Amino acid sequence: MLDSEALIALVQIMFINVVLSGDNAVVIALACRSLSPRHQKQAFIWGSVGIVVLMAILTTFIVYLLSIPYVQFVGSALLLWIGVKLLVAEDEENENVKQSSSLMSAIKTIIVADIIMSLDNVLAMAGAAKGHIWMLVVGLIITIPIVLFGSALLMKIMHRFPITVVLGAALIGYVAGEMMVTDPSIAAWVAANAPSLHIVAPIAGAIFVVAAGKLIERLQARRRADVGAETAGH
Repeated sequence: MLDSEALIALVQIMFINVVLSGDNAVVIALACRSLSPRHQKQAFIWGSVGIVVLMAILTTFIVYLLSIPYVQFVGSALLLWIGVKLLVAEDEENENVKQSSSLMSAIKTIIVADIIMSLDNVLAMAGAAKGHIWMLVVGLIITIPIVLFGSALLMKIMHRFPITVVLGAALIGYVAGEMMVTDPSIAAWVAANAPSLHIVAPIAGAIFVVAAGKLIERLQARRRADVGAETAGH
């Protein structure tokens, strides 16, 4: 049976993976659009298997890496940036994803492109798992097929309910704050002298990500408006 802490971590892993994998739907569509319906289904299935295996290996490596002192400080800083970046609108056309005409080519494109795009997922999930590799494997097995097969619906939900993206970014900030105070270099000191940091730091991380992301988004919108006004004036 799962205890409450393990269950919460598992839910965090799945939610993080789903939120951060929204853009992967575009990769899948572009890679398979020239295949027959039968080959599209096969590409999805074998692409799912390949991604689960490779992501599990990559995530396991990162879990061990995070056990080295001070590495979690770097990882938490990267996660904070990932969370902020998630809230800042970007125009990405996925120009590097090639349309594939054969089944094997499509499978290779899906696996390679999604692994490259999912490096941030791996770091965030490793932080949420707190060293429990089985959580990462279970989370990947459950969520990656959902992302692959329900990617179109997922993107519609995220566009219709923007709060989903905000909650995902806040969760990443929360995990980053928790990762920072559990770094091996300070974990014992925090437990002995400032156990409240296990609550304060994650909440501060979540607030920072949402506030910074919204601020940058507002500044970018103002800059675009100024450029548009100047262009109209000419």
